[in-house]
Amino acid sequence: MRLIFMGTPDFSVPALEALVEAGHEIAAVYTQPPRPAGRGKKDRPSPVQERAEALGLEVRSPASLRGEDAQAAFAALEADAAVVVAYGLILPRAVLDAPARGCFNIHASLLPRWRGAAPIQRAIMAGDAETGVCIMGMEAGLDTGPVFLKKRLPIGPEETAGELHDRLSALGAEAIVEALDTLDDLRPVPQPEEGVTYAAKIDKAEAAVDWSRPSDEIARQVNGLSPFPGAWTVHDGKRLKLMRARSAKGDGSPGEVLSTGSALTVAAGQGAVDITEVQAEGRGRQDAAAFLNGARIAPGTMLGEG
Repeated sequence: MRLIFMGTPDFSVPALEALVEAGHEIAAVYTQPPRPAGRGKKDRPSPVQERAEALGLEVRSPASLRGEDAQAAFAALEADAAVVVAYGLILPRAVLDAPARGCFNIHASLLPRWRGAAPIQRAIMAGDAETGVCIMGMEAGLDTGPVFLKKRLPIGPEETAGELHDRLSALGAEAIVEALDTLDDLRPVPQPEEGVTYAAKIDKAEAAVDWSRPSDEIARQVNGLSPFPGAWTVHDGKRLKLMRARSAKGDGSPGEVLSTGSALTVAAGQGAVDITEVQAEGRGRQDAAAFLNGARIAPGTMLGEG
């Protein structure tokens, strides 16, 4: 098929690569414009732009698709379909209607659960046992279109958002190739009204750990916000990011360090939390045992204070 590909972050790259490998013609790649990044704040192209250029594909990065000129340029590509993966711009009706067979989105949840911006993090934070990807026909509403193909994945008990992101990215690439290859045989299924939930964008204010909450909620917060923005607490007046955790048995005042060793065990409002990976200010991510060798946090220390 003759395709337009629309995506921006790392999550989108495997799908682009898979479509090229499958033999589809990529008429153009749309991605968000370069953004300032790094210490020098120089404009850096998106991961999709970098990969598309390496593949020799035409790249377009309009700031908006609302203008008539941008919409006419999109329609002039005469694509069979557009594949949209975490593009980051709203597609106006004229853009949605331009490809002959429509626009297809790779969405990282089991729709209608977790429509919206942060489905991977929200699934972990909510304690979902499974998630997956849906190939959805795009409509004007937010992730409301019919589902052409659905693939499921179990969520591991201590799986972080970063790890699940990578697995879903690969699954989405597999799914879009399968969907396009069998498009004539697929029957789009409208999403049910029952079971709709929304995955709001992650607010950095959600990252501070409240040790008075139950241990399972804290563990899911830690894993769901790892690696970014990273759940955090305060130790010795500095932020300590908590990068992987599990619920554990224990009793003490919320925020009290109960034991140290292979994990940093901290009392919660109910039970305790084993912190197994951390990142101290100015340092890289490391397992808790290595961190504790240098930090020497004694049982009875209170985290979250100062």
